[in-house]
Amino acid sequence: MDDQTRTEIEAAAFRRLQKHLMQDRPDVQNIDMMNLAGFCRNCLARWYQEAAAERGIDMDKEEARETFYGMPMSEWKAKHQTDASPEKVEAFNKAFAENVGDQNR
Repeated sequence: MDDQTRTEIEAAAFRRLQKHLMQDRPDVQNIDMMNLAGFCRNCLARWYQEAAAERGIDMDKEEARETFYGMPMSEWKAKHQTDASPEKVEAFNKAFAENVGDQNR
């Protein structure tokens, strides 16, 4: 497989993952994703931002999140985010430290 085809297939897979998380399963909470998988929608937005920066494109965290979520983060939270139990928050803090480190949330 040539590089262009591989890149196109990878981009299509990313778009399908994004659709799954944003349209098919908005009920799945970021905190649960982080606790189980070590990444969440915000991580995907950050990776998008980092990839843009590698190509000389200036994009801040909020711009990256709005691009990934398809709406401002505040709107997503109001529509889909639920309160997390203290146990989930504790597990999240551990998962975040292990998988993301000192980077901004």
